[in-house]
Amino acid sequence: MSALAPTLFSTAGLLGGYKVARSTGNRPLGGAVLAAAGAAAFRGWKANAGTGTAAALTGVYVLSFGLSHPLAKKIGAWPSVFAVTAATGAASAVLGRDLGKGRGTGR
Repeated sequence: MSALAPTLFSTAGLLGGYKVARSTGNRPLGGAVLAAAGAAAFRGWKANAGTGTAAALTGVYVLSFGLSHPLAKKIGAWPSVFAVTAATGAASAVLGRDLGKGRGTGR
């Protein structure tokens, strides 16, 4: 899997999940988007960087979702979603790839 794909999945999940929930008024549907994108990101992180890193980045993803709610009360909904998405995307881009530490992926 491309090293960039999990970062795209995680950012799409946070942005898309919020957009779907807000646009439709259906929070569970937004949650389904968030969960599906998170699962795809996990698979990519696992393939690229291993299970431990994938689990840690999934924790960052879920924590970001959770933190966006109280942050939204301070800075607004969309700014909050953008902030946590940027942080999650940065963590994914830095940690979610094989850094060539003998994993034999050919990169």
